[in-house]
Amino acid sequence: MMRFEAAAKEAAERIRKWPQRDVRIFHHNDSDGLTCGAILSRAFERAGFAVARYSLEKTYPAILKRILSTTGRLIVFADFAGRIAPLISELNARRNLVVIVDHHPAAPSPDNRVINLDTELYGIKGDRDISASTACFIFAKALDPSNTDLAWLALVGAVGDGFGIGGRLTGPNQRVAEEARDQGMATPRILNDGEEWIINRIAPQSPISAKKLAAILDTLGGAGYYSDGAETAVRLLLDGWSESAVNRAQALDALKKQIFSDEIQRIETSGMNRSSRIQWVNVGNRFSPMGVKMIGLFCQQIRTLPFTDPDRYILGVMDLPAGVPGFGSMDGGLSKLSMRLPPALETAVKQGEIPGADTFFPEATTALGGFSDACHSLAAATVLNTGMVGKLVEEMERRLRDFL
Repeated sequence: MMRFEAAAKEAAERIRKWPQRDVRIFHHNDSDGLTCGAILSRAFERAGFAVARYSLEKTYPAILKRILSTTGRLIVFADFAGRIAPLISELNARRNLVVIVDHHPAAPSPDNRVINLDTELYGIKGDRDISASTACFIFAKALDPSNTDLAWLALVGAVGDGFGIGGRLTGPNQRVAEEARDQGMATPRILNDGEEWIINRIAPQSPISAKKLAAILDTLGGAGYYSDGAETAVRLLLDGWSESAVNRAQALDALKKQIFSDEIQRIETSGMNRSSRIQWVNVGNRFSPMGVKMIGLFCQQIRTLPFTDPDRYILGVMDLPAGVPGFGSMDGGLSKLSMRLPPALETAVKQGEIPGADTFFPEATTALGGFSDACHSLAAATVLNTGMVGKLVEEMERRLRDFL
């Protein structure tokens, strides 16, 4: 932890010396990424920077090329990009100062103009002990210790990311929760199956659990991604409670439940595709107009249903829309692929008996010309040309045979 904090302070010092006083922040669209966007926006605003903020579902190479085509900019990526620091370095060509704050499996940066503050590079487990929001909070405090009042935002992101042990936060996530508690911004409740954190900061007259707030953010950023939902979520965090934002989240949640219910009925009728170790469903564009984050949430929802084989990895496939909010059109013909694990396989991965999704899924995708970035052992996502799911399954099966 000390090494990561030292690296964050060094990055903060580089930023203070950077001549331009504006920053472009790119963050993920789930609750962890959205709280990252809020933390970084507030920290940079306080430091006197003009902030432009963008939410991305994935760091698509075509979008990265546009982002990094500028010169002399300060660019920050949060809750993704740790794995693709070498690609970012290549595309950036030393034109801009880039900072990555992430907690997914990562690759070191080959260029000092791309600073990779990915916790995995410092021995801190991103799928157990630290969320991207907590990493961003540590970075924000490196910019200015007064940013300690942003601890409650990091707590919401940590709870939303769903990692920990025995229903409790651990490591740096637990410490940031205690920091929010000591500031009077959060209150813990002990439950039979763990703990619950109540957020007092966002709506002082009506405290809300961090889990419920994170669910609102996930719905706005995921189901509402293509209708400005991610920005609505960040503004909710920065500006305070908004009934209109919450009502919108409720409407989006109803849409999600209906679409998911329809798809579950479809699977109950026709079943899932299956190979030796993998089971998958391709929803095409049936989840439209929701964002592609929804395919991962769907896989998470069906992992314990009767039609799901408890001994096979779960793969979900969804067509990517041809446009990205804030960037316009993008090459079509791509699919988002998400992997989740039934409970029995999750336990086997944690015990080291079988490979985690991050060991074979992204590599198989890359071997077929696809793209991968933010992957954990129990939850992973990649992008591949549409129509190649069969070949991908064959490639993953081959790699799994080698592992096992």
